[in-house]
Amino acid sequence: MYKNKKIAVVVPCYNEETQIGIVIDTMPEFVDKIIIIDDVSTDKTVEIVKKYLEKQKDRIVLICHEKNKGVGAAISTGYIWCRDNGIDISAVMAGDAQMDPNDLTELLDPVAEDRADYSKGNRLITGEAWQKIPKVRYFGNTSLTLMTKVASGYWHVTDSQSGYTAINKKALKLLPLKDIFPRYGMPNDFLVTLNIYDMRVMDVPINPLYGVGERSKMVIHRTIPVLFLLMTKLFLKRMAWKYIIRDFHPLIFFYLTGFMLGLISIPLVGKLIYSLTVKGMITPISLFATGFTIVMSLQFLFFAMWFDMDYNRHLNPHR
Repeated sequence: MYKNKKIAVVVPCYNEETQIGIVIDTMPEFVDKIIIIDDVSTDKTVEIVKKYLEKQKDRIVLICHEKNKGVGAAISTGYIWCRDNGIDISAVMAGDAQMDPNDLTELLDPVAEDRADYSKGNRLITGEAWQKIPKVRYFGNTSLTLMTKVASGYWHVTDSQSGYTAINKKALKLLPLKDIFPRYGMPNDFLVTLNIYDMRVMDVPINPLYGVGERSKMVIHRTIPVLFLLMTKLFLKRMAWKYIIRDFHPLIFFYLTGFMLGLISIPLVGKLIYSLTVKGMITPISLFATGFTIVMSLQFLFFAMWFDMDYNRHLNPHR
Protein backbone atom coordinates (compact mmCIF):
# COMPACT_ATOMS: atom_id res chain seq x y z
CA MET A 1 0.00 0.00 0.00
CA TYR A 2 1.06 3.57 -0.68
CA LYS A 3 -0.95 6.45 0.80
CA ASN A 4 -3.81 4.01 1.42
CA LYS A 5 -3.82 2.98 -2.24
CA LYS A 6 -3.31 -0.55 -3.52
CA ILE A 7 -0.39 -0.44 -5.94
CA ALA A 8 0.48 -2.76 -8.82
CA VAL A 9 3.39 -2.51 -11.24
CA VAL A 10 2.93 -3.92 -14.72
CA VAL A 11 6.20 -5.27 -16.16
CA PRO A 12 6.10 -6.09 -19.90
CA CYS A 13 8.87 -8.52 -20.82
CA TYR A 14 10.43 -9.92 -23.96
CA ASN A 15 13.78 -11.71 -23.69
CA GLU A 16 14.89 -10.03 -20.45
CA GLU A 17 16.66 -12.97 -18.77
CA THR A 18 19.60 -10.77 -17.72
CA GLN A 19 17.45 -7.90 -16.41
CA ILE A 20 14.15 -9.16 -15.00
CA GLY A 21 15.76 -10.32 -11.77
CA ILE A 22 17.08 -6.80 -11.17
CA VAL A 23 13.58 -5.37 -11.67
CA ILE A 24 12.02 -7.77 -9.15
CA ASP A 25 14.83 -7.45 -6.59
CA THR A 26 14.71 -3.63 -6.61
CA MET A 27 10.92 -3.29 -6.60
CA PRO A 28 9.87 -1.07 -3.63
CA GLU A 29 8.27 -2.92 -0.73
CA PHE A 30 5.08 -0.87 -0.84
CA VAL A 31 4.17 -2.38 -4.23
CA ASP A 32 1.39 -4.90 -3.57
CA LYS A 33 1.47 -6.75 -6.88
CA ILE A 34 4.09 -7.21 -9.60
CA ILE A 35 2.28 -8.15 -12.80
CA ILE A 36 4.81 -9.64 -15.22
CA ILE A 37 3.58 -10.06 -18.79
CA ASP A 38 5.81 -12.28 -20.89
CA ASP A 39 5.38 -11.68 -24.61
CA VAL A 40 6.62 -15.13 -25.71
CA SER A 41 10.27 -14.74 -24.75
CA THR A 42 12.66 -17.18 -26.39
CA ASP A 43 15.22 -17.01 -23.60
CA LYS A 44 14.97 -17.94 -19.89
CA THR A 45 12.84 -14.98 -18.81
CA VAL A 46 9.83 -17.10 -17.80
CA GLU A 47 12.01 -19.68 -16.06
CA ILE A 48 13.64 -16.98 -13.95
CA VAL A 49 10.31 -15.35 -13.07
CA LYS A 50 8.89 -18.72 -11.99
CA LYS A 51 11.73 -19.12 -9.48
CA TYR A 52 10.82 -15.76 -7.95
CA LEU A 53 7.16 -16.75 -8.05
CA GLU A 54 7.83 -19.75 -5.81
CA LYS A 55 9.05 -17.40 -3.07
CA GLN A 56 6.63 -14.50 -3.68
CA LYS A 57 3.47 -16.21 -4.89
CA ASP A 58 1.23 -13.69 -3.12
CA ARG A 59 2.98 -10.75 -4.72
CA ILE A 60 4.02 -11.80 -8.22
CA VAL A 61 1.56 -12.55 -11.01
CA LEU A 62 2.93 -14.08 -14.22
CA ILE A 63 0.86 -13.88 -17.39
CA CYS A 64 2.24 -15.43 -20.58
CA HIS A 65 0.97 -14.48 -24.01
CA GLU A 66 0.41 -17.38 -26.37
CA LYS A 67 1.86 -15.38 -29.27
CA ASN A 68 4.04 -12.31 -29.51
CA LYS A 69 1.83 -9.22 -29.60
CA GLY A 70 4.15 -6.33 -28.76
CA VAL A 71 4.89 -4.18 -25.73
CA GLY A 72 1.64 -2.21 -26.03
CA ALA A 73 -0.40 -5.40 -25.97
CA ALA A 74 1.55 -6.61 -22.93
CA ILE A 75 0.76 -3.37 -21.08
CA SER A 76 -2.88 -3.70 -22.12
CA THR A 77 -3.00 -7.21 -20.64
CA GLY A 78 -1.51 -5.91 -17.38
CA TYR A 79 -3.91 -2.96 -17.22
CA ILE A 80 -6.92 -5.22 -17.72
CA TRP A 81 -5.73 -7.49 -14.89
CA CYS A 82 -5.33 -4.46 -12.61
CA ARG A 83 -8.74 -3.08 -13.56
CA ASP A 84 -10.43 -6.41 -12.83
CA ASN A 85 -8.62 -6.99 -9.52
CA GLY A 86 -9.30 -3.79 -7.60
CA ILE A 87 -5.95 -2.07 -8.02
CA ASP A 88 -6.10 1.65 -7.15
CA ILE A 89 -2.99 2.78 -9.05
CA SER A 90 -1.25 0.82 -11.79
CA ALA A 91 2.31 1.72 -12.73
CA VAL A 92 4.37 0.44 -15.66
CA MET A 93 8.06 -0.41 -15.43
CA ALA A 94 9.96 -2.03 -18.30
CA GLY A 95 11.56 -5.43 -17.81
CA ASP A 96 15.01 -4.15 -18.84
CA ALA A 97 15.73 -2.32 -15.52
CA GLN A 98 16.00 1.07 -17.23
CA MET A 99 13.49 2.64 -14.86
CA ASP A 100 14.78 3.80 -11.49
CA PRO A 101 12.56 2.32 -8.73
CA ASN A 102 13.45 5.33 -6.56
CA ASP A 103 11.36 7.47 -8.91
CA LEU A 104 8.21 5.41 -8.43
CA THR A 105 6.89 7.46 -5.50
CA GLU A 106 7.24 10.64 -7.56
CA LEU A 107 5.01 9.11 -10.22
CA LEU A 108 2.50 7.78 -7.71
CA ASP A 109 2.10 11.01 -5.69
CA PRO A 110 0.10 13.13 -8.19
CA VAL A 111 -2.21 10.17 -8.92
CA ALA A 112 -2.63 9.15 -5.27
CA GLU A 113 -3.39 12.77 -4.34
CA ASP A 114 -5.89 13.10 -7.21
CA ARG A 115 -3.93 15.86 -8.92
CA ALA A 116 -3.66 13.77 -12.09
CA ASP A 117 -5.29 10.73 -13.65
CA TYR A 118 -2.08 9.69 -15.39
CA SER A 119 1.51 10.58 -14.58
CA LYS A 120 4.39 10.01 -16.97
CA GLY A 121 8.13 10.03 -16.46
CA ASN A 122 10.13 12.72 -18.25
CA ARG A 123 13.79 11.85 -18.84
CA LEU A 124 14.54 14.95 -20.93
CA ILE A 125 13.88 17.55 -18.26
CA THR A 126 17.01 16.81 -16.23
CA GLY A 127 20.31 18.47 -17.07
CA GLU A 128 22.01 15.06 -17.27
CA ALA A 129 19.70 13.71 -20.00
CA TRP A 130 21.92 14.89 -22.87
CA GLN A 131 24.95 13.16 -21.37
CA LYS A 132 23.17 9.93 -20.35
CA ILE A 133 20.82 9.21 -23.25
CA PRO A 134 22.40 7.94 -26.49
CA LYS A 135 22.38 10.84 -28.98
CA VAL A 136 20.42 9.03 -31.71
CA ARG A 137 17.71 8.05 -29.24
CA TYR A 138 17.67 11.58 -27.78
CA PHE A 139 17.12 13.08 -31.24
CA GLY A 140 14.49 10.49 -32.14
CA ASN A 141 12.68 11.00 -28.83
CA THR A 142 12.67 14.78 -29.22
CA SER A 143 11.30 14.56 -32.77
CA LEU A 144 8.55 12.16 -31.74
CA THR A 145 7.68 14.35 -28.75
CA LEU A 146 7.03 17.33 -31.01
CA MET A 147 4.77 15.26 -33.25
CA THR A 148 2.98 13.80 -30.23
CA LYS A 149 2.21 17.26 -28.83
CA VAL A 150 0.29 18.07 -32.02
CA ALA A 151 -1.36 14.65 -32.25
CA SER A 152 -2.35 14.29 -28.59
CA GLY A 153 -3.26 17.84 -27.54
CA TYR A 154 -1.07 17.56 -24.43
CA TRP A 155 1.16 20.49 -25.29
CA HIS A 156 2.75 20.49 -21.82
CA VAL A 157 3.93 16.86 -22.11
CA THR A 158 7.52 16.08 -23.11
CA ASP A 159 9.41 12.80 -23.60
CA SER A 160 6.40 11.15 -25.18
CA GLN A 161 8.17 7.78 -25.54
CA SER A 162 8.73 7.30 -21.82
CA GLY A 163 7.01 4.14 -20.64
CA TYR A 164 7.43 4.81 -16.92
CA THR A 165 3.87 5.73 -15.93
CA ALA A 166 1.12 5.51 -13.33
CA ILE A 167 -2.65 5.57 -13.89
CA ASN A 168 -5.64 5.60 -11.57
CA LYS A 169 -8.55 3.18 -11.30
CA LYS A 170 -11.05 5.64 -12.78
CA ALA A 171 -9.10 5.93 -16.03
CA LEU A 172 -8.64 2.15 -16.37
CA LYS A 173 -12.39 1.63 -15.99
CA LEU A 174 -13.21 4.31 -18.55
CA LEU A 175 -10.62 3.76 -21.29
CA PRO A 176 -10.94 1.09 -24.05
CA LEU A 177 -7.97 -0.98 -22.89
CA LYS A 178 -8.37 -3.70 -25.53
CA ASP A 179 -7.85 -1.10 -28.26
CA ILE A 180 -4.40 0.04 -27.07
CA PHE A 181 -1.88 0.14 -29.92
CA PRO A 182 0.05 -3.14 -29.55
CA ARG A 183 3.62 -2.14 -30.40
CA TYR A 184 6.10 0.73 -30.06
CA GLY A 185 3.53 3.44 -30.82
CA MET A 186 1.63 2.59 -27.64
CA PRO A 187 2.67 5.69 -25.58
CA ASN A 188 1.61 8.01 -28.41
CA ASP A 189 -1.66 6.20 -29.04
CA PHE A 190 -2.46 6.09 -25.33
CA LEU A 191 -1.89 9.83 -24.88
CA VAL A 192 -4.36 10.51 -27.70
CA THR A 193 -6.92 8.22 -26.06
CA LEU A 194 -6.39 9.92 -22.69
CA ASN A 195 -7.02 13.31 -24.31
CA ILE A 196 -10.21 12.15 -26.02
CA TYR A 197 -11.49 11.04 -22.60
CA ASP A 198 -10.36 14.30 -20.90
CA MET A 199 -7.83 12.71 -18.53
CA ARG A 200 -5.41 14.93 -16.59
CA VAL A 201 -1.80 14.08 -17.48
CA MET A 202 1.27 15.20 -15.53
CA ASP A 203 4.94 15.04 -16.48
CA VAL A 204 7.25 13.93 -13.65
CA PRO A 205 11.05 14.33 -13.84
CA ILE A 206 12.81 10.97 -13.61
CA ASN A 207 16.38 9.76 -13.72
CA PRO A 208 17.33 8.16 -17.07
CA LEU A 209 19.17 4.86 -16.61
CA TYR A 210 21.37 3.56 -19.41
CA GLY A 211 24.27 1.13 -19.52
CA VAL A 212 22.70 -1.25 -16.98
CA GLY A 213 22.84 -4.21 -19.34
CA GLU A 214 19.74 -3.36 -21.36
CA ARG A 215 19.49 -4.00 -25.09
CA SER A 216 17.32 -1.67 -27.11
CA LYS A 217 14.96 -3.47 -29.51
CA MET A 218 14.00 -0.29 -31.35
CA VAL A 219 15.56 0.56 -34.73
CA ILE A 220 15.31 4.36 -34.86
CA HIS A 221 15.45 4.92 -38.64
CA ARG A 222 12.69 2.37 -39.16
CA THR A 223 10.56 3.32 -36.19
CA ILE A 224 10.26 7.10 -36.73
CA PRO A 225 8.63 6.89 -40.23
CA VAL A 226 6.15 4.28 -38.96
CA LEU A 227 5.32 6.38 -35.91
CA PHE A 228 4.99 9.50 -38.06
CA LEU A 229 2.25 7.79 -40.08
CA LEU A 230 0.67 6.54 -36.87
CA MET A 231 0.75 10.05 -35.40
CA THR A 232 -1.02 11.44 -38.47
CA LYS A 233 -3.79 8.85 -38.04
CA LEU A 234 -3.99 9.58 -34.31
CA PHE A 235 -4.25 13.32 -34.94
CA LEU A 236 -7.14 12.81 -37.35
CA LYS A 237 -8.78 10.40 -34.91
CA ARG A 238 -8.58 12.94 -32.07
CA MET A 239 -9.90 15.75 -34.24
CA ALA A 240 -12.90 13.64 -35.24
CA TRP A 241 -13.73 12.28 -31.80
CA LYS A 242 -12.99 15.33 -29.66
CA TYR A 243 -14.00 18.23 -31.87
CA ILE A 244 -16.74 16.78 -34.05
CA ILE A 245 -18.34 13.71 -32.43
CA ARG A 246 -18.06 14.45 -28.69
CA ASP A 247 -18.18 18.23 -29.03
CA PHE A 248 -17.72 20.86 -31.70
CA HIS A 249 -14.98 23.46 -31.94
CA PRO A 250 -14.24 25.87 -34.84
CA LEU A 251 -10.53 24.94 -34.73
CA ILE A 252 -11.52 22.16 -37.15
CA PHE A 253 -12.09 24.81 -39.83
CA PHE A 254 -8.76 26.46 -39.04
CA TYR A 255 -6.89 23.16 -39.40
CA LEU A 256 -8.75 22.29 -42.62
CA THR A 257 -8.10 25.71 -44.16
CA GLY A 258 -4.46 25.62 -43.11
CA PHE A 259 -3.89 22.17 -44.58
CA MET A 260 -5.73 23.03 -47.80
CA LEU A 261 -3.70 26.20 -48.30
CA GLY A 262 -0.55 24.21 -47.55
CA LEU A 263 -1.44 21.70 -50.27
CA ILE A 264 -2.20 24.50 -52.74
CA SER A 265 1.18 26.11 -52.02
CA ILE A 266 3.09 22.96 -53.09
CA PRO A 267 2.38 23.28 -56.86
CA LEU A 268 2.82 27.04 -56.59
CA VAL A 269 6.31 26.58 -55.14
CA GLY A 270 7.03 24.02 -57.88
CA LYS A 271 5.94 26.52 -60.51
CA LEU A 272 8.25 29.18 -59.01
CA ILE A 273 11.21 26.82 -59.10
CA TYR A 274 10.40 25.83 -62.69
CA SER A 275 10.09 29.47 -63.81
CA LEU A 276 13.37 30.39 -62.13
CA THR A 277 15.40 27.45 -63.47
CA VAL A 278 13.91 27.19 -66.99
CA LYS A 279 12.78 30.71 -67.84
CA GLY A 280 15.23 32.53 -65.60
CA MET A 281 12.55 34.83 -64.17
CA ILE A 282 9.62 34.92 -61.74
CA THR A 283 6.54 37.07 -62.28
CA PRO A 284 5.52 39.30 -59.33
CA ILE A 285 2.00 37.87 -59.29
CA SER A 286 3.33 34.28 -58.96
CA LEU A 287 5.67 35.30 -56.14
CA PHE A 288 2.86 37.15 -54.34
CA ALA A 289 0.39 34.28 -54.73
CA THR A 290 2.87 31.72 -53.42
CA GLY A 291 3.98 33.86 -50.50
CA PHE A 292 0.39 34.74 -49.56
CA THR A 293 -0.69 31.08 -49.65
CA ILE A 294 2.21 29.90 -47.47
CA VAL A 295 1.80 32.70 -44.92
CA MET A 296 -1.96 32.20 -44.63
CA SER A 297 -1.51 28.43 -44.32
CA LEU A 298 0.90 28.88 -41.42
CA GLN A 299 -1.35 31.45 -39.74
CA PHE A 300 -4.40 29.17 -39.85
CA LEU A 301 -2.38 26.22 -38.55
CA PHE A 302 -0.84 28.24 -35.71
CA PHE A 303 -4.25 29.62 -34.72
CA ALA A 304 -5.66 26.07 -34.71
CA MET A 305 -2.81 24.89 -32.47
CA TRP A 306 -3.39 27.82 -30.11
CA PHE A 307 -7.12 27.00 -29.91
CA ASP A 308 -6.24 23.35 -29.23
CA MET A 309 -3.77 24.31 -26.51
CA ASP A 310 -6.29 26.61 -24.83
CA TYR A 311 -9.10 24.04 -25.02
CA ASN A 312 -6.94 21.42 -23.26
CA ARG A 313 -5.49 23.75 -20.64
CA HIS A 314 -7.59 22.21 -17.87
CA LEU A 315 -5.90 18.83 -18.46
CA ASN A 316 -2.54 20.26 -17.35
CA PRO A 317 -2.26 19.73 -13.56
CA HIS A 318 0.70 22.13 -13.41
CA ARG A 319 -1.42 25.05 -14.56
